[in-house]
Amino acid sequence: MDSMQCVNLLVTALILGPATWAAPSQCPVPCHCHGDLQHVICDDVGLKRIPRVSETTRLLNLQRNSLGSLPAGSFTHMKGLISLHLQHCQLKEISGQAFKGLKKLVYLYLSNNEISHIKPGAFEDLTELTYLYLDNNRIGDLARGIFSPMINLFVLQLNDNRIRELRAGTLAGAKDLRWLHMSGNELSALQPGSLDDVENLAILHLDRNRLSAYPSAALSKLRVVEEFSLSWNLMRTVPDLAFQSFGRYMERLHLDNMGLEKFSDGAFTGVTALKSLHIENNKLRGLPRSLEFTTVQNITMTGNPWNCNCQLAPVRRWMDSSRHRPDAVCAAPSLQRGKQETLGKMVPVTRLTWAEKGSKANCYSNTAHL
Repeated sequence: MDSMQCVNLLVTALILGPATWAAPSQCPVPCHCHGDLQHVICDDVGLKRIPRVSETTRLLNLQRNSLGSLPAGSFTHMKGLISLHLQHCQLKEISGQAFKGLKKLVYLYLSNNEISHIKPGAFEDLTELTYLYLDNNRIGDLARGIFSPMINLFVLQLNDNRIRELRAGTLAGAKDLRWLHMSGNELSALQPGSLDDVENLAILHLDRNRLSAYPSAALSKLRVVEEFSLSWNLMRTVPDLAFQSFGRYMERLHLDNMGLEKFSDGAFTGVTALKSLHIENNKLRGLPRSLEFTTVQNITMTGNPWNCNCQLAPVRRWMDSSRHRPDAVCAAPSLQRGKQETLGKMVPVTRLTWAEKGSKANCYSNTAHL
């Protein structure tokens, strides 16, 4: 080969750069592959860095490898990926542009790592991402707009992190989000407006956090929540109109193990579709008049010091019509205290009047029993 040919080859290499590397046509060692390299499985094979795979690869499973970090451009040559599994990889940080080029990615699994920081621009190009799993990490803060490229995001799993606050703008751009799981964090506040960008949420889990007051302002724009959980947050009361904005759609409500002492009379105003209510292990003595039982199919209410007077008559009417017997014990009035009577064996209504202050009005009939 003469000197001129060598120069031409060098110039060509400089112009083409990395593109001169042919996409791998064989399964990377020590992984195993299926479907003509469309599925590349590298689960627990001792990898220290991300392998190079074919552009035809649709699923890449890198679980249980000690990768440590995801540098910018880690997957640039994998433009056909639809599903990426990075669970249990000892990841500590996600760099900006870590997923650049993955414009077809739909599923991203980052669960069970040690991620404490997600840098701005980390999720750039993930416009088709629909399912994002970040549970069981060490994330303490989420930057404003961090999810903004994800215009098709449907499920966001953030359970069991260390998130202390949800600020307005954090979820900007994720307008189609339907399931938001934030259980087991350190949330002490949801700022007003923090959920305004995701008004179509259907499932919202905020249980096992540190909320001490019902976040009315943050929830006010939600319209179609079907399942809502606040269990294991220590708060004493639920205010009027707590669920009104989405009450026509809410079917499942979890308010157990909260130390709740009372519901405001109008707490359930606008709630017309409730099927399942969990209020066990609180300090409740009664239920508000706004709670309708028309659609209710199941209630768990044990572990409360119920005052079995006329205020609970709607519960008994519902029990009679549904043949359901909640395992709950009356703590009052004195006729019932200490007898370990369940709500299904309460004394005749004729003996129980509102607040027992001398009124002779019966709860709903002269012969009915609670």
